[in-house]
Amino acid sequence: MGYKTYTCPIGRTCGGCEWLAVPYPIQLRRKQEWIEHLFSSVAKEDEAELAPIVSASGDPVAYRCKAATPFAPGPHGRVRSGFYAAGTHRIVACERCLVEDPRCRHILNEVARAAAKLRIPAYDEDRGTGLLRHAIVRVGWKTDEALLTIVTNGRELRHADQFASELRRRCPEVTSCVQNVNTRKTNAMLGRETRVLWGTGVLADELLGCRFEIGPLSFYQTNPAQTETLYRLAIEAAALSDGDRLLDAYCGCGTIGICAAALARETGVRVHVTGVETSADAVAHARHNASANGLGGTCEFHRADATEWMAKTCEHFDIILLDPPRAGSTPEFLEGAARLAPERIVYVSCNAETQVRDITLLRERGYRLVRLTPVDMFPHTKHVETIALLAR
Repeated sequence: MGYKTYTCPIGRTCGGCEWLAVPYPIQLRRKQEWIEHLFSSVAKEDEAELAPIVSASGDPVAYRCKAATPFAPGPHGRVRSGFYAAGTHRIVACERCLVEDPRCRHILNEVARAAAKLRIPAYDEDRGTGLLRHAIVRVGWKTDEALLTIVTNGRELRHADQFASELRRRCPEVTSCVQNVNTRKTNAMLGRETRVLWGTGVLADELLGCRFEIGPLSFYQTNPAQTETLYRLAIEAAALSDGDRLLDAYCGCGTIGICAAALARETGVRVHVTGVETSADAVAHARHNASANGLGGTCEFHRADATEWMAKTCEHFDIILLDPPRAGSTPEFLEGAARLAPERIVYVSCNAETQVRDITLLRERGYRLVRLTPVDMFPHTKHVETIALLAR
């Protein structure tokens, strides 16, 4: 049929892009069929629209603006980096990743080389010894900035000044670098403590004409091109009118709520956005981002667990927008959302299975599914994002 396919030298061992050998149109068809199967009964009962999947534009490669690597001790003092082989903690070396921004993997590998040169030991997860655990890099989509986070098994970073100088020489594209401390025996990469090694400690980027400051602990979508599409569709579903009050739950550093307020302002519509997020770091950045975009009086952000906050609030909202983690929302949050009786609920999800579970509960509380739109945020994988619009 003439479909383009992609090859990767470590594709068989890495396991990150399960569908890399599947032509992209077939990937899209599979995702569409899966979503239609999952939501078929709900859509039929509610006479809801199941929209066609929104594909990535252009060639679906080099779309990830965030990348990470674990580290492990190698022979002769080397530091190994790359990806875990599928289903294991064995590191597969990688010089270039097809789906990452080309800047990312170079930076991560140079961290390993600089550490080996200065004899900074890599973390041995079996013994719990060594210092260097992970590195995470974020690069700007609309900016030339790059934020590097180095995760260590302890606060003391051996040869810290030399290490920083070596990294700056090897990676001049890195505009800011932070050390994150994680001493727990866990698969979670990041700990709670960070300190700036150089730069501002944040990454600046833009979405839908708004400028955002993203910290090392902040959630920020890894595919910003498709994020703009996702956000625009979610904001269109919200159908904001003058004077509307919007609740942005699980708001992270405020990206979608701020974009909604900014787009409304462009059309002369005044709205008020309330964001709720459990991370203190993310809330601080959300408040800064609102102010930086001239929306300090329009957007307010609260540090709280979304479920606990929802159980206590008596505020009125015309629209609730939620974008929870893969585990989905909670029955308590959804009960509280239904109690507030907003006209519309816009539910953005990275896990359609937990989303359809949560939608079932909302339907039992008087809402119906109006439209479901899948968005292909992660080409060459099985993952798909979905935007559900529900109305009373």
